Order: sequence, then structure tokens, then C-alpha cells
Amino acid sequence: MSQHPRDTVAPAYRATMMFHPSHHVPDLAAAEDFFRSVFGRDSTPMTILWQGKRDSGPDYSTFTLINDVLFDTIDPRRYILHGEQGYPTVKTPHLKALGWYVEGMTELFGELRGRGIRLLSQLDEPAEGDEPPHAAGAPMPLFFSHPEDTGIRYEFMPPPPGVSPLDPRTEPGWTRPALSADDPLGIVRGSHHTVLTDRPERVLTLVVDVLGGSVIGEGRDEVRGTTCTWVRLADSIFEYAVPDEGTAAHTDWSVRAPQDTYHAITFQVADLAKVERHLASQGVRVAARSDDTLVVDPATALGVPWGFTTAVLPGDDRD
Repeated sequence: MSQHPRDTVAPAYRATMMFHPSHHVPDLAAAEDFFRSVFGRDSTPMTILWQGKRDSGPDYSTFTLINDVLFDTIDPRRYILHGEQGYPTVKTPHLKALGWYVEGMTELFGELRGRGIRLLSQLDEPAEGDEPPHAAGAPMPLFFSHPEDTGIRYEFMPPPPGVSPLDPRTEPGWTRPALSADDPLGIVRGSHHTVLTDRPERVLTLVVDVLGGSVIGEGRDEVRGTTCTWVRLADSIFEYAVPDEGTAAHTDWSVRAPQDTYHAITFQVADLAKVERHLASQGVRVAARSDDTLVVDPATALGVPWGFTTAVLPGDDRD
């Protein structure tokens, strides 16, 4: 799997929770409308962080909590750091990256650098030395992995010191919401995140050998047409998937190759027929299906081939 097996001694850092998927869109208002109509969820603008303060802050992002998955939607045109647009403008929405809350940021920073994994600041500048860089304009440590070394640009940040107005999961005692009869999709929980790759060993070095994730299974995703390694890390399951040629997944991966592609999120649901009826009512088409899983057409679903399944992945023993 990797040339760097994880030390048997517990490290001085720990990934505590997946922070969020990030998703780049050309129109934040349209994205909010999509989550409201299709997922039945309202979104919280980033500007809530500056509510009641004299100066307003950035307005490039909005957050949507979908059961246990916090989703971050970004309009790159508004993502201005020190007078420069930090991400290229997009015409078609697409998942971008993901990241984790980490306890022991300095220790993780040193471990990654010691393994030769290059790291970047929020301004995409090389992060060197013994201390991690801070967020642009804030004292919080924040850094990213170099996509050539880890497949995509993964984000690492410390857990918030208190309850975050953008992330209700930081509330003491928070638990995953129970299945609700009012949920138009009947979502039980986030099932897994699909990252497309032709070099699974590259990302497994990060998520297993360094961060301590566990490989819970290997097999096929016949609906998407991929060969998969499933990893549990902190509260989430990640599907590292090598796509078959000729599939929609392979087409998506090839756009960014030889880097990896954050392709999709799949939710576990209670009733697949209910999901399909609601999606049809909102103009979201189904692109592929099996008896227990369906994948939507991203052209009708904010650029994401969302998955919905009544199945549980082999080895997924989360409560």
C-alpha cells in the first residue's frame, strides 16, 4: 500500500472530523435554491461570522448542513485574498476538495513535511519551516497538501475553539439527526465520498499511513464503473476509485489527470423510490442505477453526480 507504514506509537495529532467538501459554482444564489428545493435544506452564508461587527467580511461562501455532512459552496469570483482572486472562475459547478479538523496541527505539519509531502498556505505559497502557516488575515493555523503529492489539495485546520455558527456539529453533544418524515429525500446519513484516481497508493499514504484511517474493504462500484478501496477516517468513509474507461467517472477524472478528482458524495437513504420521485419532481435526472443505488446526472444536479443508496458499504460499522 505504502512505503511508509504508520508508526505503532500514537501520534501527537488526530483528524477529529471531516470539515467539509468544497464545491465551486458560478452562482451562490442558484446553489442555495438547489439545496433548498432538492435537499430541503437552507444554507448559511459565510457573512454570519461578521454579523453585528463594524466591518463586513468575505462573502464568497455558503454552508449547507445535510444531516452529518457540512457542505461548503464557493463562488471563485468572490474569493479575493490580498487583492487577488484565489481560484479560477468556473462556468460549470464541480466538487473541488475536502479537508479535516485536526488536533495537533504543528505535529501533523512536521510529519507531512518529514515524509516529503509538500504543503501550501492559503495563498498557495510553499509552507516551510517548523510552524504551519496561518489563514490569510487570521491567526488560525491553516495549510493544504500539494495536489501533486496527495492527488488533490486537502485542507487541514484546527477544530474551532467554541461553537461555530457555520458548523452546528461543533455544538457540545451534537449527534447526527434522526431520519425525518419531512426530509424530501429521506436521508439517513452520509454514506461515502468518491475520489477518482489512477494512483490509489498516493492518497492512501496520506489518509491511512499518516492520518490513521483504516481500509475497511475493497471491491467494485458497478453503478459508477470503478474499482474501489474504502477507507474510514474519523467520522467519514472515503471511496478511492479507479474508473473504468468509457464511463462518466473516467471522463470526469481525465479532465484533471494525472491529479485525482473529487467526484461525488453518496447518501444513505431509507426509501430509494421516494428519492427518485422527489428528484423527478425537481427536474433531476437519474443517470445510472441498481436495485439499491442510483446516481444522478450532474448536468441536472449542480454539477455533482450525487449518489443515493439503501445499502451499507462492507466494513462500515459507524453507529
